[in-house]
Amino acid sequence: MVLSGYCDADWAGDPNTRRSTTGYVVFLGSNPISWSSKKQASVSRSSTEAEYRALAHCAADISWIRQVLCDLHMIVPEAPLLHSDNLSTLALNANPVFHSRIKHLDVDFHFIRERVQSKDLIVQYVPTDEQVADILTKGLHSPIFIKHCSNLSLGSPPAELEGGC
Repeated sequence: MVLSGYCDADWAGDPNTRRSTTGYVVFLGSNPISWSSKKQASVSRSSTEAEYRALAHCAADISWIRQVLCDLHMIVPEAPLLHSDNLSTLALNANPVFHSRIKHLDVDFHFIRERVQSKDLIVQYVPTDEQVADILTKGLHSPIFIKHCSNLSLGSPPAELEGGC
C-alpha cells in the first residue's frame, strides 16, 4: 500500500495563450489510479511557478485519495512520495526563506508546506527521463514515449512506434 505521485508542467506550452499544462499521475503500488492533464487557469511567470502549481494539484489529489482509503479502512502506512523534476520547487519546500519571492503562490505554498511539515507528504526529486507525468504535458520522442507507456501500464504502443519511428 504505497501511494506515490509524479507531477510535471509544460511552462508556457500553449503558443496562443502562453498558459502552462499541468500533468500528474498517482500510483497505488505500481498501478496508476488517478491522473490529470489540464491547462492551468492563469499564465505562470516562471517555470517554477508552473511546476509548483502542478505540485499543489497533485498533492491535493493524493490527500483526497489518502482520505478515501482511510474511510475504507485501508491504511497507507508511509507518507506518500511526490516526485518532481524541478529543483526550484523542491528548494521552496526545503527553505522557507524563498517564500518572499513567490507571494503570488501563497496558497499553494502553504498547502504543500503544511503537508510536508506534518509528514503527510514527502516531495522528492526525480530525473526528467524518469518523470512519467511528462507524457501528460508534452509530445515525446518515440523511445521515451514507449518507456512511459510501459511505466503507466498502458500496454503495447502502436506497431509504427515499436521500431523507433
